[in-house]
Amino acid sequence: MLLLKLLLVATSVLLSTLAARRFGHAVGGAVAGMPMIAAPIMAILLFDHSALEVRAIALATLACVPATILHIVTFAAAARRSTWPVCVSAALLAYAVAGSLLTHTPFGPVAISALAFAAPVAGLWIAAHQTPAPMPVHVPQVELVLRVAAAVAMAAAIILGAGTLPSAISGILLAVPITGTILPCFTLQRYGAAATASLMTGFLQGLHGFTAFFLALYWGLGGMHPAIAFCVALAAALAMAAGVQATRRFYRSVSNAARG
Repeated sequence: MLLLKLLLVATSVLLSTLAARRFGHAVGGAVAGMPMIAAPIMAILLFDHSALEVRAIALATLACVPATILHIVTFAAAARRSTWPVCVSAALLAYAVAGSLLTHTPFGPVAISALAFAAPVAGLWIAAHQTPAPMPVHVPQVELVLRVAAAVAMAAAIILGAGTLPSAISGILLAVPITGTILPCFTLQRYGAAATASLMTGFLQGLHGFTAFFLALYWGLGGMHPAIAFCVALAAALAMAAGVQATRRFYRSVSNAARG
């Protein structure tokens, strides 16, 4: 499972960077925010564990969504005036504090689902009201390799470290947004604060699909066959991502018409 997780992390960073190369930072972020790592892992878990156990994992993941959103928003805000070491430190601190509070607060499934649904909406509204027009980005081959290597190293450290720590801390560690930590560090250092804001806005957009996946999976596993619930969750993620993209395009067109 460790090798699979590392491979999925590497694939996520690779695909996100290639998307940024072709379509711009915002699209790269949106790809990174989707459940490209989580969905295959959940599919494997459904083979090896009961639906009840996987449902509990899905609920625990949803509980950490607001902390992930805070991580992204904090990094984007800090990027306007600080270097990447300061930004990533502030973002991870915000994530750790929020994650600790959320995991120690006795919310029920309905409250957790409501918070998880609202968090990406609030984060996207706070981060930016518009995403710049997509533009391809030149990412040198050596930077691509470094991005993948850094993400895999971070994932390995988190996974191995989580196995030796208390369960509460392990759960917070395993939910750390790895691509949402590595990619903005490279982006801020090489392309600047505006590009980082665009990346993070895209990431928040992708996290709508991530959240929709786990919401549909959790509630679907309560009354559906696991295979059907998983397929419904994938469809929900894609539909949510498409819906958010269409909404943002409509908003941009209305805003541009009002200015014109």
